Amino acid sequence: MTKILVTGGAGYIGSHTVVALLEQGLTPILFDNFSNSQEAVLSRIEKITGVSPQLIEGDIKDGEKLNEVFVEHEFDAVIHFAGLKAVGESVEEPLRYYQNNVYGSLQLFRTMAKHGCFRLVFSSSASVYGEPESVPITEHFPLSAANPYGQTKLMIENILRDLSAADARWQASILRYFNPVGAHKSALIGENPNGIPNNLVPYIAQVAIGKLSRLSVFGGDYDTIDGTGVRDYIHVVDLADAHLKALDALDDGHGCCAYNVGTGEGYSVLEIIAAFERACGAKIPYDIVARRSGDVASSFADPIFSEQKLGWKARFGLNEMMRDHWQWQSANLEGYK
Repeated sequence: MTKILVTGGAGYIGSHTVVALLEQGLTPILFDNFSNSQEAVLSRIEKITGVSPQLIEGDIKDGEKLNEVFVEHEFDAVIHFAGLKAVGESVEEPLRYYQNNVYGSLQLFRTMAKHGCFRLVFSSSASVYGEPESVPITEHFPLSAANPYGQTKLMIENILRDLSAADARWQASILRYFNPVGAHKSALIGENPNGIPNNLVPYIAQVAIGKLSRLSVFGGDYDTIDGTGVRDYIHVVDLADAHLKALDALDDGHGCCAYNVGTGEGYSVLEIIAAFERACGAKIPYDIVARRSGDVASSFADPIFSEQKLGWKARFGLNEMMRDHWQWQSANLEGYK
């Protein structure tokens, strides 16, 4: 494989994956509408890799634009990140999430098939496991979803399974994970959400630099180690590497296969706060408030299958994740601005 279309390539996970692709000598073409990303990331990627990546501005819901891109470029595969991803927002705006995530993916898959490109790595979510009966979660657990965001990911997974069952040319690697955190060691690229962050660690980071005053912890009465929600966290550099390993796995006969990507350990919100406090050397003020609609008590995945089938294993632990996230945030107080 040489030329890879990366939808959402200017985003947080996308940009780190683009760096990994360039470092492997591959040619990523970024496709992004900048709904939750900044064009300035391109110059940062160039500083890291010495290569200026090509970006095409566009929306995956725009079938005509996608067709133009596939006419101009002959892609060996697609890595699909583009999508809305805030659980709480999805509960408030379900139609927007189904329109963007599901319809947009259908437009992408239709265009891929039209141009004979059948290899895909899909950025899914461990939210497709809903509220699991036990943890850690394996790939064989029943699939469900506790919120519209998770439903969109599950629908897209089902579409890919149906496509590969109908046409053996479709080869899809589905990566399921929660909460990528951390940043590239250079501190040149990292998570840069537009507006108030929807995810825990970037919110903590903005409290740490004084941009936000206090953190709200949603729920302190779950059946967990300290009453707060437990999730699987993964360093974004490890996650980028997993996407490359999943890309390498695509071959005739691969079909559609799902992989859990994580450290195999779950951390509570209060454990994350404590780890970030160690990284930044300051206390993070917080309040425990009511539970958030659509959240589950505990969800973290067993990554053994990914290690066996992809040859992938997370290298970074919680303290390294928080260290690198703090290094990025403290060096970029206003993100990419």
